[in-house]
Amino acid sequence: MSLFTECYTANGEDYRGLQNQTSLYGGKPCLFWNETFQHPYNTLKYPSGEGGLGSHNYCRNPDGDIQPWCYIADTEDGVYWRYCDIPTCQMPGNLGCFKDSGDPPTLSGTSETSNKLTIQNCISFCRKQRYKLAGMESGYACFCGNEVDLHDHVESPSKECNHVCFGDHTQPCGGDGWVIVFDTRVGTCGGNYTSPSGVIYSPDFPDKYGASHVCYWTIQVPEAFAILFNFTFFDISDQTDMVELLDGYTNQVVARFDWRSPPWELVNITGNFVILYFYSDRTNEAQGFALLYQALRSQDTRTLEAEGEDDDEGEDVSSTAGPRLAGGVTERSNSTSNGRSQILYVITSSPGKPEHSMPGQRAGRGETNGHSAMWTIYALSALLILTVIAMVAKLLLHMTVKSPNISTVSSSDICSQNTTSSEPWIIQYRPSTISLFKKKLKNHQGDLSPLVGN
Repeated sequence: MSLFTECYTANGEDYRGLQNQTSLYGGKPCLFWNETFQHPYNTLKYPSGEGGLGSHNYCRNPDGDIQPWCYIADTEDGVYWRYCDIPTCQMPGNLGCFKDSGDPPTLSGTSETSNKLTIQNCISFCRKQRYKLAGMESGYACFCGNEVDLHDHVESPSKECNHVCFGDHTQPCGGDGWVIVFDTRVGTCGGNYTSPSGVIYSPDFPDKYGASHVCYWTIQVPEAFAILFNFTFFDISDQTDMVELLDGYTNQVVARFDWRSPPWELVNITGNFVILYFYSDRTNEAQGFALLYQALRSQDTRTLEAEGEDDDEGEDVSSTAGPRLAGGVTERSNSTSNGRSQILYVITSSPGKPEHSMPGQRAGRGETNGHSAMWTIYALSALLILTVIAMVAKLLLHMTVKSPNISTVSSSDICSQNTTSSEPWIIQYRPSTISLFKKKLKNHQGDLSPLVGN
């Protein structure tokens, strides 16, 4: 899978590059997004940079079309926009668009047709047949094959393969006589990676991931001093679904991400062995993630720190700058498109014990710091409930206890009998004792309590 790309989604929805014309050679210039108020997509309607829009005229895909596009000044037959042919906007695993002459066919293996075809449907079909490549044509046809089948065919511009998939109109599925080819490793649930760099997609990508997935990927590069991770795309449906990065030697969680805490920054983990874990529950589905990793040597880390110092001195990061991982140490997250300063988390871990705890890091095997705090709250709540119950029970006990001398006499009899001084009986108690004694009331009629009868 090639890493020299500015897109990690099938339709280039995440493109934040600088191309400002429909084609590099002879293309039409794009209009500025802050000057297209007569059209549906402009900075007045989307002032917060949604979809990558801003005070520029770079190609973008704010509506989730099959590839980036832009508005143009020349209107032809009422069409005021054009797709952008961007060579660098090709997700890893997309091997390109190829002419299918039929003799020989581009992919000569098994094939099928479906009116619900998506990219992942075709990839899964070919993967089960043990083919390395999957190709889609005309939006409904799926072809399988191997790398050798591509040697006699020339790659063509991506706009030739922009027919929508019949099963998902946001995905490109080739064209009439044109096949878009994908590596069948895209969207697998789990795998082992030993190369210095690579891209890992969530299961079923670019389709939405399914329910009840539990996937593990291992990234182990023996010569690496550290491994840099960048989530170029992240869409998780709820808090139950999660992505974790674990130390490969201790199995301790180094970082955890979900819909409430997405990965805004790069993550640099010291060590050469990391495990990527993904879990989805039985309910919701979402687009998933695209994770780019790069193994670093010690000199790469020093270069990274030096560039971080340069950023602190006031370097302005362009909102349209995309990831630059080709150098190995200068990649920036797409989150910088919002104009925020870039923060790099350098997370160190060792086979012994981690130097510090990240939010949600396990305190022990099977237990997290968050879980410990939760159990502490439960214990305090239970103690408070028991205390209240004890106090209520004690109060009821004091109210029901009667003196032996008056146990057979009702309260009405006590109030009605004529004593020598016409004095009623009053019962008072303390928390530990109960005493029964006489108390003289004032003889003035107005001083009598209204609760004291005859």
